Amino acid sequence: MRDRDTRRRPGAAETAPAPGLRVLVPAGLRFLRRRRRVVGAVAGWSAVEALQTFLLGHALARAVDRGFLADRPGVGLAWLAVAAVGVAIGAFGTLRVYGAVARLTEDLRDTLVRRVVTGALEHAAGRARAEGPAAVSRLTHQVEIARDGFAGLVMVTRSFVVTAAAALLGLLTLAPPLLLVVLPPLAAGLAVFGWSLRPLSRCQRDFLAADEALAAGLGSVVDGLRDVVACGAERRAGETVRAGIDAELAAATALARWGTTRDVAVGIGGRLPVLALLLAAPWLLARGVTAGALVGALAYLTQALLPALQSLVFGLGGTGARLTVVAGRLYAAGPPRTSGEGGGGPAARDAVRAPADKATALELRRVSFRYGPRSDAVLRGLDLVVRDGEHLAVVGPSGIGKSTLASLAAGLVAPGDGEVRRAGRPVLLPQEAYVFGGSLRDNLAYLCPTPVRDAELHRSVQAVGAAPLVDRLGGLDALLRPADLSAGERQLLALARAHVAPPRLALLDEATCHLDPAAEAVAERAFARRPGGTLVVVAHRVASAARADRVLVLDGRSALEGTHDELLERSAFYRELTGAGDTSGVPRPVAAPPGT
Repeated sequence: MRDRDTRRRPGAAETAPAPGLRVLVPAGLRFLRRRRRVVGAVAGWSAVEALQTFLLGHALARAVDRGFLADRPGVGLAWLAVAAVGVAIGAFGTLRVYGAVARLTEDLRDTLVRRVVTGALEHAAGRARAEGPAAVSRLTHQVEIARDGFAGLVMVTRSFVVTAAAALLGLLTLAPPLLLVVLPPLAAGLAVFGWSLRPLSRCQRDFLAADEALAAGLGSVVDGLRDVVACGAERRAGETVRAGIDAELAAATALARWGTTRDVAVGIGGRLPVLALLLAAPWLLARGVTAGALVGALAYLTQALLPALQSLVFGLGGTGARLTVVAGRLYAAGPPRTSGEGGGGPAARDAVRAPADKATALELRRVSFRYGPRSDAVLRGLDLVVRDGEHLAVVGPSGIGKSTLASLAAGLVAPGDGEVRRAGRPVLLPQEAYVFGGSLRDNLAYLCPTPVRDAELHRSVQAVGAAPLVDRLGGLDALLRPADLSAGERQLLALARAHVAPPRLALLDEATCHLDPAAEAVAERAFARRPGGTLVVVAHRVASAARADRVLVLDGRSALEGTHDELLERSAFYRELTGAGDTSGVPRPVAAPPGT
C-alpha cells in the first residue's frame, strides 16, 4: 500500500492547518504583556538610541547655517562634534537594547520548546512514526528559526519606529514645510508594503509546505525503492516526485513575484522623498527653509529613514513572513484541545461483520482508543467481527490506527471504551521479528507450551517457505546468531514459530514486510490454510489485500469492508490507496515502505 493519505492532493503536506494572524497576534500580545519590564527596557533604551538620529539633522543644519556658511568654521566643527557625541550615546543605547531583546527572545524560545515538547508527548502514540521526525524538526530547526526571526523582527521593527519618529520630529522642528514634501511618499511606500504582507506570508507558507511535501515524497520513494522496483511502479513514483517538484517551483515563482513589491515599497517610501525634496528645494527656500535645514533633511532621509525602511521591508517581508508560518506551525503543534470525541481515528458507526455461519474468533464492540487523555482518538466506535477460518486484511494510510488495532486484538493494550472479545489467545507477529541466540529448534518451539516433534516443526517450516533457509543454516540443531541473519530471514523463522504454535488466531502486523511478494504470498497462504486458523493481516501490499477473504479499510473517518473486488468497485479511496486505475481484474502491486 502506498504510505500516504489519499484524501489529500498529491504532494500536499500532511500537517495540521497553521493558525492565522488572528490567532498569532493575540498570542504574541499576551506573551509581551507578561513581560512588561523587559518590553519597557527595550522601549527606554530605544529612545536613547533615537537621540543620535534626532541630533544628526539638527547638528548638520546648525553646522551649515551658523558655522560654515557664516564663515565660522569653529562653530561648524563644534556642531559636528555634537553629532559625534550623539552617535556615541546612540551606540550605548543600541548595546543595551540588544541585551533586553536577548532576554525577550530567550523567553520566547523557552515558551516554544515547552509547547512543542508538551504537544509531542500528548499526541497519540499511534502516530509516533509520523510525528517523531516532525517533532524533532520543530524542536530543533523550526524553534531556532522562530527564535532568530523574532529577534530580527523586534530589532528591525523597533529600529524603524524609533528612527522614523526621531527623523520626523527632527524635520518638524527644523522646518514644518519639510514634512509636506516627505510624508506623502513615505506613507504611500508603507501602504504598498502593508498591502503586500498578507499575500507574501501566504506565498511563504505555500513554499514551505511544498518544500516539506517534496522532502516527504522523496523520502518515501527512497525508503520504498526496493518495493517500487519490485512492483514495477517506477513511472508512478516518478510522476509523484515530479508533481512535488512542479508544486515547489510554482510556489517559489509566486513568492519571488510578490517579493518584488518590497523593492517598489522602498523606492516609493525611501528614495522618492529624496527626489521630491530636491525638486521642491526652490519652493522650500522661498518659504524660509534654510540651506542647512535642507542638508539636515537630506541627512534624515538618506542616513536614517531610507536604511530603516529597507531593514523593515526586507526584514518584515522575509523574516516576518517566515516567522508567521513557523510560529503558526509551532502553535498548532502544541497541546491539543479536547473537544469531546473529536479524534482523528476511524469512526465506524456500523458494525463491520463477517458472515454469521461460523463461530467468532475475534470481536470488537464499539471500541475507542487514544494514547492519552488529551490526544486524538486513534480508533473511535469501531465494531468488527472476524469468524473462525477467515482471512482479513487491514489497510489504510500510515498512522491511521492499523497497528493499534492489531495491539488491541492481541490484548497488548486495553480499549478506552468498548470491548474486545477473543476465542482463545492469539499470536501477534510484529514487523521486527525476534530471534534469540540458541538452537533453531528452541527458536521454532518457543511459543509451544509442550514439546513439539521435529516432524511438526518441519511441516511448519515447509509451509511458510522457510525450508531452504533451515537447510542452509544446518537443520534444527543449528545454533543461531541473530546478528548473522537478515531482517527477511528473521521474519521467516518468526513466521514458522507462529505457524507451529497452538493459537489459532494469527495477527500479522506487517510481519512479512522484509520478504519479497512471492515469499509473502506463500507465508500468508500457509496461515490461511491452517485447520481452524484465522488470519488478520496488516497489509502493506495490494496483493496481500487481494488474497484476503475480506478487506477492512480505515480512512480516518469510517471503517469500510468488503472483498477486494467489491471495494475496487465502490470505493474511490480504496482504488486510490491501491493505485488501481480501473476495476478490471487485480491491479499490479504498488508498495511503499512499511509502517503504520
